This record gives sequence, C-alpha cells and structure tokens, in this order.
Amino acid sequence: MTAKIDPFYAISVSGLAHRMKAEGRSVIHMEFGQPSTGAPAPAIARAHEVLDSDPMGYWESPQLKARICQHYADWYGVEIAPAQVLLTCGASPALVLALSMSFAPGARVAIARPGYVAYRNTLKSLFLEPVELPCGEAERFQLTARALAALEPAPDGVIIASPANPTGTVIPREEILAIAEVCRTRGIKIISDEIYHGISYGMPTPSMLQAEPDALIVNSFSKYFSMAGWRLGWLVVPKSGIDAARARMGNLFLTPPSLSQHAALVAMDCREELEANIATYARNRELLLAALPGMGLGRIAPPDGAFYIYADVSDFTDDSLQFCTAMLEATGVATAPGIDFDPVDGRHFVRFSFAVSTPEIEDAIGRIGPWLASRNRGQRA
Repeated sequence: MTAKIDPFYAISVSGLAHRMKAEGRSVIHMEFGQPSTGAPAPAIARAHEVLDSDPMGYWESPQLKARICQHYADWYGVEIAPAQVLLTCGASPALVLALSMSFAPGARVAIARPGYVAYRNTLKSLFLEPVELPCGEAERFQLTARALAALEPAPDGVIIASPANPTGTVIPREEILAIAEVCRTRGIKIISDEIYHGISYGMPTPSMLQAEPDALIVNSFSKYFSMAGWRLGWLVVPKSGIDAARARMGNLFLTPPSLSQHAALVAMDCREELEANIATYARNRELLLAALPGMGLGRIAPPDGAFYIYADVSDFTDDSLQFCTAMLEATGVATAPGIDFDPVDGRHFVRFSFAVSTPEIEDAIGRIGPWLASRNRGQRA
C-alpha cells in the first residue's frame, strides 16, 4: 500500500500565474518562498570559472563542509566536525535523510499547525505519523515546551522550525532551551529546520545545537544565500549518526551538484551582498505591515523572520484556495493558500511572500487594496 499525501496547493496557484504571464498578463509572484534575487555575483563568477575548467562529477567539497563548520562556530559558538555535515540536493532531501535515519515506520512525530506543508506530507510518505499540534495567536503560532510536555503519549520525535514557514515567527532562546529539556526528559528526537536563519528583523535566531548537541539540523543555501535554483542544502547529524546518514545519502541521492558546491563556498563570504537582500526584505515587510490592516487584513502572525506574512482572511472567505485564485485572476498577485500549511484552519489564511523587489511590493499593494475594497466584509470568494 502506498502512502496518500495531499497536493501542494500553491503549485496550482503558481501554474495559473505562469499561464496568465504567458498570455501577456502582469503577474507578481508572491506564492513561493524563494528570493527573487540570484546568487551573489562572486559565486556566479566562480561558477563560470568552474564550467570552463572542471569536468565535475560525483563530489563532496571538503572545503565547503569545513566552511559550514566555521559558520556554526562564528554564528552560534558551536563546534561540529566536517564528518557531521552531509551536503544534500536542497533541504528537502536533508529532511528525508533526517527522518529516515531517526524513525521506523509508524513512529509519531510532532509538528506545528500551521507549518510547512512538506513536513506533514514527507512524514506520511515515509509511513510516519504526523502529530499536529494547533498553534495559534496565544502560542505565537509556534510549538512550545508546554505543549510537548503535555502530549500523551510522548511522540518519538518533533520537527522544530524557527523562523517558521508560513508565519515567520521565531522561538525565543529561553523557549528553545525549554523545548530541548522536555525532549531530553521524554526521549523525543529533535529535527530542527533552520533554513531561514540569517533572515530576521531584530530578533535573535538561536540554533537548536546550542541547546541540544544531538539534534539533527536541516539547512540550505536557498534562502539567506539566495541560491534556491542551485539545489544545495546540508544536514548536521550527531557523531553517532554519521554512518546511518551517509549510507542513506549514498544510496538515495549520491551527491549534490558539483557546480553548486563550488559556487556556495564563495557565497558564504558574500555577506555585504546578502545583507543588502535582508535590508530589502525588511523594507518590504514594513510596507506590507503598514498597508494590510487598512485593507481589512489586520490579523497577522508576527513575522519575526523569514519573508512571509500569514494573514487571516476570514472576513472575506472561508476558502483560501478559492480566494487566492480569485485574487490572482483579478489583480495578477499570486499568493499561497493557508490550506497548504494548516488543513484544519488554513481555509481562513493566506501567505504572502515578500522576497520580491520593493517596487513589486508597492505594485502589489496598489492592486490588492482596491480589489479588497470592492468586496463587502463577509462576502465569500
């Protein structure tokens, strides 16, 4: 029997957006969580050099693995060994590796609801049971130590995401420590998705490794390093898990693209260009937070980090997919329906990605505002 998983509904919205663009319509893509900027210029230049000089092949860059170790020392004061770093074809395979090496079929893994759609569906595809914990405004849309402590029976594992997708909320350091303590006491394995680290707006983003050295850490070059299309991520595993992780990596995925590894090594030292991207996101965030309440979208999860705003649209609809489709067709602004992230309450939410240019944000505000104003509160999309 094969696992039944739900579709990624934002993909259907994006498909419509691309069809509209092919027909000559002006479309603003705010449906996917990917930077509109490319890789840093020196990284691209390095890629050109490699294309001209290196035939490439199956390869793991020892220099890149060492540089990632230095990154953890510099950012978090944590020491890891290069052997603990597995380079992957993006964060998605890293998640598959982490789950498959940590749990047997039937294991129960806690996740936040709302949360990234692939957590739930990847768990199901591996015949693991997602245990979704509702996280609302009172919890700042995040898992808490209290919720994990109260869960009976204790789950086998938990996936933590901070900053989170779709909300952008960050778990404070003291709560990270409390979660780690509950998990140690109850024997809960921690997988921490830290793909949005580096993208925050004044709130620190501690690594779970600072609280729990045996946690598995998923990360990627897709977000902060603006290299989504290069398909390169990494997984940090405890020393006791190196052999299990490498066996799965070698059989399931071999190695990530050699070209991407060469470019990523250079990208890690392009801080000035990367921080300029963050400044753009911060400005976009300010514009949306200022504009959306006046449009009737004032109930917003606190976007401490990442590049998302998760907005309550229940005054306008109880069908977020229909709402996103109608808004796209009317305004050309593509967004993600909340049902991707929350199968229970997501019909009342929409996620806006503000990882686009500031002129596009200003244009989107100018399009969405009049469309929402033309609708009566309570009118269903």
